Amino acid sequence: METNGLPVDKSEILFLYESSYSVPNGDPFTSEQRYDEETKKVLVSDVRIKRFIRDHFDERGEDIYVIDKRRGIEGEKGSGAALRMLALKDQFKDDESVMSEVKGKKKQDAVKIMQKCIDVRLFGGISTEEKDAVNLTGAVQFALLNPSLNKVDLRMHQNTSVFSSSEEKTRGAIGTTTVVPYSLNQIHGWINPYSAKQTGLKQNDITEMFKALWASINNANTRSKSNQNSLLLLQIVYADANKKLYGVDRLIKLQAEKQEEQIRSSDDYKLDFSKLKEMISQSGAVKQVNFYTESPDVRKELEGANKFSLLELL
Repeated sequence: METNGLPVDKSEILFLYESSYSVPNGDPFTSEQRYDEETKKVLVSDVRIKRFIRDHFDERGEDIYVIDKRRGIEGEKGSGAALRMLALKDQFKDDESVMSEVKGKKKQDAVKIMQKCIDVRLFGGISTEEKDAVNLTGAVQFALLNPSLNKVDLRMHQNTSVFSSSEEKTRGAIGTTTVVPYSLNQIHGWINPYSAKQTGLKQNDITEMFKALWASINNANTRSKSNQNSLLLLQIVYADANKKLYGVDRLIKLQAEKQEEQIRSSDDYKLDFSKLKEMISQSGAVKQVNFYTESPDVRKELEGANKFSLLELL
């Protein structure tokens, strides 16, 4: 929906998903779960969430810019971003839509090429190729670190491997890690329509991102991520690109009769949406709230509330 020359509406995102006896987001240096020792909240980074989304797009065969697997041009040297750009230029060499006229000559436009990739349209991207440097700020951003709604006591877990740790050692190795018994992770994000003009983001890209986010959590099958479930996706759409609600990430409350550290499933608590619904209803800044859930209890709480609309996501 284009508004005042902007390709998409300004909005905020709240995404809730469960993790049970898993590692929602390990630190790359220690492999231990990111954790706030003072608040006892599990932390999930923006990079982890974007990776979930990109991996899902990649599995579907979408063109993405940031990838784990090397996709460059054989024999070429340079940074990963420069090689990726070279590969994309080769892929779209016959595509007239990526051409621009420079001094009377047609030339491949690096920005238009990058905009062919859905992750660039969503999250931005850079190219370090000589004479074709590009730096696009993503329209969609997530909080740097996202704390869980419940407090968690991490549990130490040990396991053995049948593979030897070195050539000299013939026995298997013993590994130790910390796991999260249960956490309700809340991811907070934003969609900026001004940045969307630069990256070429359209409404359909946002819908596809929501689908990818929901499915990627449910479909994750690595050892540390397999026991996770998407619970609720909320998109708070603003009536004006310069409006914003205060403290959106603090409007959903978790209520439990037992201590939060003892929670092991959604049966052990209830979600209180009263503050969220009250603020949305009273605020003139909010045009509508799109939501998706497969939980009958959550759907019952939100369906029919003022300005809330069920999103046909899947």
